[in-house]
Amino acid sequence: MTTYRSVCPLDCPDACGLLLEVNDGRVKGVRGDPEHPYTRGFICAKMRHYGPLIHSPERILTPLKRNGPKGSGLFTPISWEEAMETIAGRWGELIARYGPEAILPYFYAGVMGLLQRNAGHPFFHRLGAAELQRTICSPAAEAGWQQVLGATWGSDPETIVDADLIIIWGMDPAATSIHLMSLAQQARRKGTPLIVIDAYRTRTAALADEVVLVRPGSDAALALGLIQVLVAEDLVDKDFIAAHVTGYEELCRILPPYSPARVAELTGVPAATIINLARAYGRARAPFIRIGHGFSRHRQGGLAVRLVASLPALVGAYGKPGGGALQSSGSGSAVRLEAITRPDLRQGPVRAINMVQLGQVLTGSLEPPVMSLYVYHGNPATVAPEQNRVLVGLRREDLFTVVHERFLTDTALYADIILPATFAVEQEDLYRSYGHFYLQRTRAILLPPGEARSNWQTFCLLARALGFAEDIFRRSEAEMVDVLLQRVDLTPEEREALAAGRPVKLKSAPGFVTPSGKVELMGPTAGLPAYRLPDDGCLAERYPFYLLTTPAPFALNSNFRQLAELREREGGPRVLVNPDDCRQRGLVEGALVEVYNQLGSCLLQVQASNDVPPSVVVAPGVWWCQHSPGGRNINSVVGDDLTDLGGGSTFYGHRVAIRPL
Repeated sequence: MTTYRSVCPLDCPDACGLLLEVNDGRVKGVRGDPEHPYTRGFICAKMRHYGPLIHSPERILTPLKRNGPKGSGLFTPISWEEAMETIAGRWGELIARYGPEAILPYFYAGVMGLLQRNAGHPFFHRLGAAELQRTICSPAAEAGWQQVLGATWGSDPETIVDADLIIIWGMDPAATSIHLMSLAQQARRKGTPLIVIDAYRTRTAALADEVVLVRPGSDAALALGLIQVLVAEDLVDKDFIAAHVTGYEELCRILPPYSPARVAELTGVPAATIINLARAYGRARAPFIRIGHGFSRHRQGGLAVRLVASLPALVGAYGKPGGGALQSSGSGSAVRLEAITRPDLRQGPVRAINMVQLGQVLTGSLEPPVMSLYVYHGNPATVAPEQNRVLVGLRREDLFTVVHERFLTDTALYADIILPATFAVEQEDLYRSYGHFYLQRTRAILLPPGEARSNWQTFCLLARALGFAEDIFRRSEAEMVDVLLQRVDLTPEEREALAAGRPVKLKSAPGFVTPSGKVELMGPTAGLPAYRLPDDGCLAERYPFYLLTTPAPFALNSNFRQLAELREREGGPRVLVNPDDCRQRGLVEGALVEVYNQLGSCLLQVQASNDVPPSVVVAPGVWWCQHSPGGRNINSVVGDDLTDLGGGSTFYGHRVAIRPL
């Protein structure tokens, strides 16, 4: 048995350090690396099943060509040579007729390594394909943060143990960031109160000192109410504001309508709770706010994050040990990706297509139309909103779809060509985190099974098939990781540690990285942060429930759904409903019900839960259509409307009705 150091490659802020025990070419055990300063030797329940996932007998081991109707799962094995010839030939025909912008890459966060995740950029830039706007997760949160703080990194989560008040807003770290939760509990044992603000009682709420339940989509109003109390009761840090903040006076002028009484009407949070929360925050020495993505996935999600990110500036918490806010670590600026993404390979401007609206793109009247889709480390048939429309698009006989995958996912079933993909342990990469400040290099510790190839290797093959002569397409993975590391600010000792697979902490820029060098409450393009009531009166009558689509304990997005054991442990697709709502609508515990709205419907199993407020329902996880009764999952009732900032998804901004079958 040999033990190797590695990193969890999945879309999680913790980017855990791993120790993999390998014997005879197989992963026999996965555990946390106790020498990782942030993740400190423990991992989530999902990653303990990483070995069975890697060695699953259901892995795709050779290129496949469709020989039946789209969606049927009927494929014939072919060689890589035939696959490359087929793709290059079809793309050549499409480019000649429609131009290269008729080809659309679709990808997101199936792997988070900086090389493999971005491996397609130089190829598609050189090809001249349409540009994918990767907006499905957090662009509204990022845009809201940037309006106030620019490129400033978030507060170091390791300092949370020094906070004297912790607020977790719109996040469930007990499920999605367990190491942050461990640090918060460490602070709590020292007497630091932990307050959770969310739309229902999450697993994190069960570990908190106080839970503030806010009406879905009204977080911006709550933040304005807190700001109003801070200003009215003179709980702001005027010295910090004078030295480090712009736009304070302008912000104050829009506060009068947001009295505690009015905000209570808008949010469902009692006025006394708003006042007490503002007072506790304003009187704390070093309060820390962890800003989640959940409440940014509404139509005013960017505004909400912008206002929450302003709170620490008002009380002078930014810069205090233990204080401030973390939306994302911001450490992406430490590694310059242009060496991989190569925007200089573009021949000229190309059209940009928002991934949230893939269904519209594939079924609408774009000119030129999208005639080919290349999917890698993504599964849009499962995860994209407007699922019914997406599936109609994927069934188009004139759409040439290539999927680079490890399993026959919902999306792969609609492919014309499938290319076998590797796992992270079978390729080289470099990882950073969006939840902490550590960088770590990984090596290939297993040989790929069958004919599986990594993203980087596959795009190099495609480049050769299309006759691209640029040197970048002839470089190895190890060479490309070395190129990435050349421009990172590291000491010789840190470079040696990285080469050995150990984590190294990145260094943030001092001060506030904004045009003014200060926190900008009212930046030049930000406008007045006014909250607007959602315009869903008619929908509310027909569809009385707010829908929340939340993380699941034994899956990460659509990952790990391949394992029957984990599907069984989770119990299948379900919907959590308040017991009073169940009684009023005749919903029986454990029974299948139809969840529906104007977009579509899906079948879910009822679970009565007092954690869910009346008129709210929660659908945990995103299940493959293959594993869902009726062949549709919760995204069949989620629309492709965009957020106010960043063009992000509005997964938490929809209403549904429920009826028994």
